[in-house]
Amino acid sequence: MKPEAEIGVIGGSGLYDIQGLKKTREVKVRTPFGDPSGIYRMGELAGVKVAFLARHGKGHRILPTDINFRANIFGLKKLGVERILSVSAVGSMKENIQPGNIVLPESFIDLTKQRRSTFFGNGLVAHVAFADPICHDLRQIVFEKGRPLGVPLHNGGVYLCIEGPQFSSRAESLLYRSWGVDVIGMTNATEAKLAREAEICYVTLALATDFDCWHHEEETVTADAVIKILQQNVEASKKIILEVIPKIPKVRNCSCAHALQNALITQPKAIQKEAVRKLKPIIGKYLS
Repeated sequence: MKPEAEIGVIGGSGLYDIQGLKKTREVKVRTPFGDPSGIYRMGELAGVKVAFLARHGKGHRILPTDINFRANIFGLKKLGVERILSVSAVGSMKENIQPGNIVLPESFIDLTKQRRSTFFGNGLVAHVAFADPICHDLRQIVFEKGRPLGVPLHNGGVYLCIEGPQFSSRAESLLYRSWGVDVIGMTNATEAKLAREAEICYVTLALATDFDCWHHEEETVTADAVIKILQQNVEASKKIILEVIPKIPKVRNCSCAHALQNALITQPKAIQKEAVRKLKPIIGKYLS
């Protein structure tokens, strides 16, 4: 069965659509984890099949904690997606990352507390390797193809993921800064964990919209300030996406493609048929 999409784009604050797609259509995907954030917008870009999803739903109506991350990623897996380009707004934790810059993190610190960040459980156990959460190969492609566009890109760094929806207190921000993190956001660590379990390559384009409140010379972070800057730099992420997608190789040579190969711990005889049926798009090739 041919995939309906090869590349998935998840848009965050400010990115609610992707221009340049041809042969567009909308697809509603059912998942065993409930409904995704919305309908997937399908199309082609330079012959590449793409699926776009607005993370926070139409009109930005879903809080970070309330996003059905499992349904979002599972839906992309069902569509055949092998690589995800994720775009999100973040706060900068370093002087050299100016508002309007884009960071391509290589790792995460996850401080979320209220989320289900695995497809497994209910009698089926898996432990995927997550030492390097971001696909190195995909991140390098984004950096190499995006840099000539004149967008200020930072290749590497640590994304600190907090629960939200409140921004950090000044005391928290200063603590996080002492850890040496580069940006702070509320969504991408959860996505990255689920993408790894689904054997999908994942990269984050983190749009720095402001300095987090550690920066005493800046005004305390407000939603209005974030949105104003976000509107100015979200066009840069669109340019990168349109440039990168046609340049991504068809064949994957990274470890993301077989992340579950040695990760399923439950003995085969102990696995319930219902669990196999439920997760067939993810584990079907290992448990036929």
